[in-house]
Amino acid sequence: MAAPTVAATQTSPTPLQHLVERPRAMAVLGALAIAFSSILVREASVSPSTAAVFRCAYAVPILFLLARAEDRKLGPRPTSDRRLAAIAGLFFAVDLVCWHHAIEDVGAGLATVLGNLQVAFVPVLAWLFIKEKPGARILLTLPLMLSGIVLISGALEQGAYGEHPTQGVVFGIATGLSYAGFILVLRQGGQDLRRPAGPLFDATLVAALGALAIGAVVGDLDLVPSWPAHGWLAVLAITSQVIGWLLISASLPRLPAALTSVLLTIQPIGSVILGALIFAERPSGLQLVGVLAILTGLIVTTRRPRATTLEPEPA
Repeated sequence: MAAPTVAATQTSPTPLQHLVERPRAMAVLGALAIAFSSILVREASVSPSTAAVFRCAYAVPILFLLARAEDRKLGPRPTSDRRLAAIAGLFFAVDLVCWHHAIEDVGAGLATVLGNLQVAFVPVLAWLFIKEKPGARILLTLPLMLSGIVLISGALEQGAYGEHPTQGVVFGIATGLSYAGFILVLRQGGQDLRRPAGPLFDATLVAALGALAIGAVVGDLDLVPSWPAHGWLAVLAITSQVIGWLLISASLPRLPAALTSVLLTIQPIGSVILGALIFAERPSGLQLVGVLAILTGLIVTTRRPRATTLEPEPA
């Protein structure tokens, strides 16, 4: 009777293996981790470029060690993959700086929602550039989810929220476009499922340098660390840039691009909830309807056919 017990123990997957075999779960956990991003940026209260530079810079040493461990085990990554990761980093630099400007103009919640216009951009760009046709359910739920984003934004209510709402919308749209480019290119450069840290390290390093260049041109850099601002930025780097994006990077090549973009809309939902809990923000009735619309879209899009619910999720 002992042998079957030993065999069962030896073949039982570890919690990490269990998670890796479920890329949707990884994407969801990663999205929940980065949902704290706008909250931490707001707490840091530094300039947009400064937040972008240090969010990436504080994450670089940790990602370097993880990427080096991958290289020692698996050998160096192909130059083409590293080039794609670097291009993704340029998109990410633009994404972060524009998003931080949007936070200043229209607030953390609305800026996060605007940035998630990538939900609409990613499926179209994936279709155009990598010939990945979105599934029927994703196409059907996109109008519902986009309607939810509009409702959460408060655009249909009287009195636009924010100091510079029009400018914030422009920055938000730029954020969504650059975010879509970052997701697509990082996904293409991270096809080796065994090493998620390497591409993320390259992208984060280039993003730090890119944000530094943007800040130098714009003139809003503050490179002298101060407390507690840089404490918040260090937490942002560890929770979002390292943990959150490692989970997302590991899931990107395992999932269709359009489905990944939909799963990442958990971030604005999480930001709305965190804003209510931490800053006592009270979303309006229309905004809560928008949250419900996005949640409905997520459930419909990610629901698996009943006949295959017991099958292991493809890795």
